Amino acid sequence: MNQPLMVTAAQRAGTKITVAVGAVILALLIALPLLSLLPESNGLQVSAYTLTLVGKILCYAIVALALDLVWGYAGLLSLGHGLFFALGGYAMGMYLMREASGDSLPAFMTFLSWTELPWYWVGTQHFLWAMCLVVLAPGLLALVFGFFAFRSRIKGVYFSIMTQALTFAGMLLFFRNETGFGGNNGFTNFRSILGFSITSQGTRAVLFLLTVALLAGSLFVGWRLARSKFGRVLTAVRDAENRLMFCGYDPRGFKLFVWVLSAVLCGLAGALYVPQVGIINPSEMSPTNSIEAAVWVALGGRGTLIGPLLGAGVVNGMKSWFTVAFPEYWLFFLGALFIVVTLYLPKGVIGLIKKRGEQ
Repeated sequence: MNQPLMVTAAQRAGTKITVAVGAVILALLIALPLLSLLPESNGLQVSAYTLTLVGKILCYAIVALALDLVWGYAGLLSLGHGLFFALGGYAMGMYLMREASGDSLPAFMTFLSWTELPWYWVGTQHFLWAMCLVVLAPGLLALVFGFFAFRSRIKGVYFSIMTQALTFAGMLLFFRNETGFGGNNGFTNFRSILGFSITSQGTRAVLFLLTVALLAGSLFVGWRLARSKFGRVLTAVRDAENRLMFCGYDPRGFKLFVWVLSAVLCGLAGALYVPQVGIINPSEMSPTNSIEAAVWVALGGRGTLIGPLLGAGVVNGMKSWFTVAFPEYWLFFLGALFIVVTLYLPKGVIGLIKKRGEQ
């Protein structure tokens, strides 16, 4: 009789600890951009490099959370989320390039001797239309792809291969100069956003705070979905889709909704990534990047929401150090990490912590 009470008490205590730790982390993240505004002579001042690095990792954390929604809850392992991330980044990059060039053509178009903008660049000088493209480009692509994939009941390894082929095709397309997206150089040399200098401390601080807000909002949306009837149906799709269909549910609509939502979150993350990092090119669509995102989710613990954030932070933090100290060994380390997680941490770090807590 006492055992269930002890388990319940432990779960409540764990929830309180999680909320407390999350509040502390959120407070620290909000403090970072504020500290970056201090003068350089102040010992508490956060450098632009540190703020940019953490902002980049937070964008990756949003991608990990988006992937967790489709893989951890719906059982759909996507190896193409880098495409949605890059599409959102390119949509924002188009606006930034128009902002930098003014009434002239973007620099790369002038170099290629183009005389006019392609039709799909029309209106990109307006920030609101650019933000619509940030949502529509990955969202519509995910809607079309998901509609036909789920209607054909493609799942498992076949779904993963198709998503990987999709992002690889996108990468090859954007590498071509004639597509009008800067070729292998992509977009860079941004100057301003909404009239504000993109390199100023104030602009960097605002972009960082927007990234924190998007991450917190995405986490809240994921938490509400996971605790709702919709979330329970998604887990049923993951664990026993045929049995769910026998009960009268059509899983296609549920999978399509969470798939499109995940793509849109990736697009928004890409839109915040570009002005902070200062570049977007087709390498962001590389299948390797999408596979790396799966490593973040697996390391942290899929189906937990918090785990992927932890995995993205740990892996990208180590990547920043490894690529400076031992650049030639980073991919070997990443592969070894994935093997270790697969063999010894099937539920990720969060699963290990929960197991220790129950013991």
